[in-house]
Amino acid sequence: MAELLGFADFRRAGWRHMKYLAAILLCSTLASAHEIGTTRVTAVFQQNGKYDVEIVTDASALIDKLEDATGGKAPAKITPELFQTFDPTFRQRVKLTFDGSGARPAITYSVEPPVDAMSATSVTMHLTGDIPSGAHNFSWNYAWTFASYAITIRNEGSSSTEWLEGDTSKTFALAFPVKPLSRWRIALRYLSLGFTHIVPLGYDHVLFVLGIYLLSRNAKAVLMQVSAFTIAHSITLGLSMYGLVHVSSKIVEPAIAISIAYVAIENVFLAELKSWRVALVFAFGLLHGMGFAGALKELGLPRSEFVTALITFNLGVEAGQLAVIATAFLLVGWTFAHRSWYRARIVIPASAMIACMALYWTVQRLAI
Repeated sequence: MAELLGFADFRRAGWRHMKYLAAILLCSTLASAHEIGTTRVTAVFQQNGKYDVEIVTDASALIDKLEDATGGKAPAKITPELFQTFDPTFRQRVKLTFDGSGARPAITYSVEPPVDAMSATSVTMHLTGDIPSGAHNFSWNYAWTFASYAITIRNEGSSSTEWLEGDTSKTFALAFPVKPLSRWRIALRYLSLGFTHIVPLGYDHVLFVLGIYLLSRNAKAVLMQVSAFTIAHSITLGLSMYGLVHVSSKIVEPAIAISIAYVAIENVFLAELKSWRVALVFAFGLLHGMGFAGALKELGLPRSEFVTALITFNLGVEAGQLAVIATAFLLVGWTFAHRSWYRARIVIPASAMIACMALYWTVQRLAI
């Protein structure tokens, strides 16, 4: 009878939580990891009165947005000429102003193929023109992205990088030199970027952390695995960012997917933590650290506060991982972990779903 009541409870409340988990996992198959940093902007103001604003972004993503805005359908092949056909639409949502007066720059488009197996085709746009005489401020608005992106302002040997949210408009002083960001603002920015690299953008890392959580209902067992993973990825993240370790993403990314699949499959066959599991999680953490480093290199680190940015990014990653574990505990573990059917009806099905997705990613990344 207790077992039947447990099943009834599961159907009434547990299924609702499992649907949330399933939705998260399903979305993972439709998205790729490490999406932060797909748009970068550099604005160069020269002493001869010229400006050059360079935008580098994911070509396919931008084409999709341009198609949505125009209702048209672009050819499958991405070329500079294709972007030229969308030029009037592109200009509508890119605004450059000097002291409040709009500028109409000349725009050139170039397309670059992927640099490695895990990269996307990129498009580089140069917006060039003359700085109005006597101008003191430059305003920028780029409404073709909704994620955080970096804009670097350069002039007379000085540079400063700021992070903007979506299409936020920002005013920059043209005075020389550019005032750098404070250590506190850099720390907050990279803390936020580290967190969002896990939640909501780090789908593969989220599934790995869930795989760690699902093996055991014992908090100590979860803590041992998470600690091993944290120490390991912190080591390779730091070594990679200092240039002491470098492994091609063609190896790292498929290996990360394999690590997720292994942990999930092991959950199906193991009911409790084994000593080798902690050692394997540590080894997998080394791989994930190199994955974090690849994303952080895309973001770039300020030279003046390299260590601050590196440490706070890593802290943000840790906060994201803890958020995943806390969410899993609140949605599933707190209510159902003590049930006799918890492993059979939650741990094994969820682990199987994670394994399937990870194997799909493995094949996809190897194929690319």
